[in-house]
Amino acid sequence: MENIITIENLVFQYLRDEDGDTVQALKGVNLEIKKGSFTAIIGKNGSGKSTLAKNLNGLLLPTEGVVYVNGYDTKDYDHVWDIRQTAGMVFQNPDNQLVSAIVEDDVAFGPENLGIEPEEIRRRVNKALKDVNMGQFKKKAPHFLSGGQKQRVAIAGVVAMKPECIIFDEPTAMLDPKGRKEIMAIIDELHSEGITVILITHFMEEAVRADRVIIMHEGHVLLDGEPENVFEEEELIRSVNLDVPLMVQIGAKLRAKGINVPLNIITEEEMVDFICQYK
Repeated sequence: MENIITIENLVFQYLRDEDGDTVQALKGVNLEIKKGSFTAIIGKNGSGKSTLAKNLNGLLLPTEGVVYVNGYDTKDYDHVWDIRQTAGMVFQNPDNQLVSAIVEDDVAFGPENLGIEPEEIRRRVNKALKDVNMGQFKKKAPHFLSGGQKQRVAIAGVVAMKPECIIFDEPTAMLDPKGRKEIMAIIDELHSEGITVILITHFMEEAVRADRVIIMHEGHVLLDGEPENVFEEEELIRSVNLDVPLMVQIGAKLRAKGINVPLNIITEEEMVDFICQYK
């Protein structure tokens, strides 16, 4: 499968203060993201996961190393719009992403900046709003919407640009459980349609839905693999002050009581199926 993003020896430094001191947020990261994949990136605050996300579509540029998006170097200014159109981004706080006074105008903003024809923009806006179940709100003002509804509008604005990849930077962090469930259902649907998904999250139950889990710690990739393999490393994960998914915890407790729960059971659905079939 072809790579949509390739990261080679990525280092990123922030200026810490006016004296010019720096802090290294990313320390030689090497990753390949395949087209059509669903990758979850998790880590504590300060682990570098959000800094990594912003390097994936050129919002931040490497201090050292290189990031390629569909073969384009993110440092190549001539291809900045090719990069942004390939890899869209949804942020934690939708208020930081909404720019217009009417929902449909907000969703149209990205395609308009790409120079899309008006008729095509209208078609894209209507479809994107339908995809996120917000078509009935297209004439509403965003500030009248709930947090989850605003996040759906923000996602629609990215979807309308038809990116091959969408990077979600903790999109459910400010939402209640119902809102989180709604957004994750939309993310699952987008992935099923062939869009490459990169999900930055601190919710383990969201991470287990991915094909691949990457755990960041102090600017490094600590673990990288299929969810069931990554979450087998429970001791290492806990050593960096992260929890493991609830079903992993339940599985460990059941095994301690002599019930042979397979290690690859990490989701609620899998656990329910196992318990229902257990004799």
